[in-house]
Parts: sequence; structure tokens; C-alpha cells
Amino acid sequence: MMRKYFGTDGVRGKANSGAMTAEMVLKIGMAAGNLYRRGSHRHRVVIGKDTRLSGYMIEQALTAGLLASGMDVFLLGPVPAPAVAMLTRSMRADLGVMISASHNPYFDNGIKIFGPDGYKLSDGQEQEIERMLDDPSHIRVANSDEIGRAKRIEDAGARYIEFAKRTFPRDSNLDGLRIVIDTANGASYKTAPPALWELGAEIIQIGNEPNGMNINEKCGSTAPEFMCERVKETRADIGIALDGDADRVIISDERGQVIDGDQVMALVTKSMHERGLLRGGGLVATVMSNLGLERYLTSRGLSLFRTKVGDRYVVEHMRAHGFNVGGEQSGHIVLSDFSTTGDGLLAALQVLAEVVRAGRSVSEVCKMFQPVPQVLKNVKFKSGQPLDDSKVRSAIADATQRLGNSGRLVIRPSGTEPLIRVMAEGDDAKMVNAIVDELCGVIALAAA
Repeated sequence: MMRKYFGTDGVRGKANSGAMTAEMVLKIGMAAGNLYRRGSHRHRVVIGKDTRLSGYMIEQALTAGLLASGMDVFLLGPVPAPAVAMLTRSMRADLGVMISASHNPYFDNGIKIFGPDGYKLSDGQEQEIERMLDDPSHIRVANSDEIGRAKRIEDAGARYIEFAKRTFPRDSNLDGLRIVIDTANGASYKTAPPALWELGAEIIQIGNEPNGMNINEKCGSTAPEFMCERVKETRADIGIALDGDADRVIISDERGQVIDGDQVMALVTKSMHERGLLRGGGLVATVMSNLGLERYLTSRGLSLFRTKVGDRYVVEHMRAHGFNVGGEQSGHIVLSDFSTTGDGLLAALQVLAEVVRAGRSVSEVCKMFQPVPQVLKNVKFKSGQPLDDSKVRSAIADATQRLGNSGRLVIRPSGTEPLIRVMAEGDDAKMVNAIVDELCGVIALAAA
């Protein structure tokens, strides 16, 4: 079944337009509340948000819809998405909601929904919400005496900070480490810096002055250059860049060189394997992870299991097959011993723990493998299915044959934007670049 509202990571779109109008968000709240009304107990939902201007509007509309469905609402304010997942379980809520468009610009916003177990909804649950949105007769409003109440939780950030600190080894600390922390002017600006400071680090904060419209603007995990420059300027030991809702992380070493999610996953997997803590015989990643990661794991007798793009699909595979490490090259790192979803701060703390254990520089500790040349480009389209074009299919088949066994080709529509993503990788960098350019040209013609 084709989904109309939900993408790879919840509902997302331009604020005050489409699925992100106050009216539509109210209906989403009512539908989600209906889906999770089970039994006669007082139902509760926790709502967190990032720092986008539209968050005020969406928070109020979503709250109204949930109250109308009979849910009591607990408003957390600006907190990371993984904090919402954690607090959903901690506060015994029936539902958790994060208002965020993650790494997107401020004018977008979105809604991510977590079930009572702290995990994101399955495809089937999202389809049930879509069914109610398309046919409101399936939505039941609460009786007058069953309407929910709303209240603010003032210490949500502090609860998350304490939770995050407990994932760091008890017999260790960050004394003597200078850390640049870029919170993308987003949801973690009040949680990540104090958590690192309380563990003993010297903190240099950037991207920590949100104004409602500067979230992810030339900062954060999607623009790590800002962080890398500050690392070099301040002679810091490490840089940590989170995205707008802090569920992904990109690291910089002391030389200002980027360490992506694949390297972080390799490091954590190796460490856990050596300490007898790894489950599943490897890790779970997506089709976008570098072939170099797969080769590295194979050399150590471990396996890489790939899913389609989206940390939700990574988590589903992890749960179904008993893995405790997974993630995405983009920096979603899922450590199921600690969390039910990607958590940028927790992943960064595991990297820091390895740096402290080794007593060596970040560049020495975190360079796990040599990536295979990989090129990713996007092609915009307005409507239709350009990948169904016969010329596009023929070009893809030809490119696949040229790469053979020494590379990979991944072409897919974005789940959050009107883009076709074209990725190729292989040992021959020149060939990889040529293939991506050629395919982008063919797809652009089909999308015109």
C-alpha cells in the first residue's frame, strides 16, 4: 500500500502547508490517540519538539487532537528525539511524539511517533493512521468527561542528561579532553553540552543559539565544516556535530577530518566484539553504507546486514534478528543496549569511551578502514516516477554491468524530499564519478 502522509521517518513537509497545517496536525493527533487508546486507564502521551518556529503551532494543534481523543498530554519542550523515546517508556506513556524535521531547514517540520515501547511505529500502524486520516468516520472523539488534560514537564532535559551519562563507563571520565559540540541550533542545545561537561570535558559550544529559523543552517551534522574549523582553531581533541533533533552524529578528529557513521559503527562493533558484548555476529546498516565497511567487518569474521534507507528499518531488523548495533552512514547510530532509536549523544559517548580507553588521539582510534570511492548526487523532480522511464532503466542496467563485482549502485527516491538519490561506489574512482554523472543526466531528462 502506497503511503500518502508518512515517509521514511514520520510525517514531514513544509510548515503551514500540506500535511503540516494546524488542521491536519490536529487530525493526526486524534488519529494517533485513537490508535493507542487501549483499556480504561488514563492514557498519556509525551510530546517533545526541536527549536523551529512552527513548533509552537504544531505543538498546540497536536495537543488539541490528542486531548480530544482522550489522551493526557505531557509537554517536554525542546528535547532530542531519543529523549522522547526514552521518556515514553520511563513515564509509562502510551505514546510519544517528536515534532521535528530532523536535518531539514527551519521551514519544514514533521511528526515522529513512538509506541509505548519507545520504538517508532511499524508500516502497518502508520497505514492505520493514514486510513483514519482519509476517512475521519473511523476517528472516535472522547466523551465530554473523558477529554484529556495537558501539563508541562520542566525537568525532561535533566532526566535525559542523567540517562545519557549513565551510558558512559562508570570508572571513566572526560577529564582533560577539549570538545567542540555543535548542536545545530536544535533540540539538544540544552542537553548535550551539560552532559559532556558534567562528565569532565572542557566544552566549546557552537550552534547553540536557536532563534526559530537557524536550525541546521550552515551547522550541525549535515554541515560539519563549521565544527571542523572550530576544532582546528581551538586545538580541540574532538568535534561532535548533532542534527536538528539530535538522533544523528558526525565526528571530527583533532585535525578537523570528518568521521562518518560508517567509521563510528565499525569502531563500536569492534570494541563490543572484543569485549564479548556484540550480539548478532555483526551489525545492521542500510544500502548506503560504504563497501569498505563491509570488507572491514568480513576481515574480522563479522557480517554486515543491509536494509533499505531509514533507521526505523535498521531497528526492525535488529529487533527481529537479535543485533545490538546498527545505523546509517549519515550518523544515525542505534545501540539497543541503551536506546530504542538513533541517538547522536550516546553514539558520541561510546566513541569518547574508546578514545579514553586507548589513550590515543581520535584520528588514531576512529580510522577503522579505508572507504571505497563513493559518490552520491541528487536529481530534483516535480512529479511522476522518473525511475520507471525505459531509458533510465536501461542506463541503470548498463551501469550495474560496468561496476560488476567491484562496486555497487543504489538509486532511490528520497523519503522526505522530491529527489532521486544516485549513489555509486567502487574501486575505480574515475568510473564511479562518470557513472553517477551519466545516470543523473538521464534521470534529469526523464524528470523534466
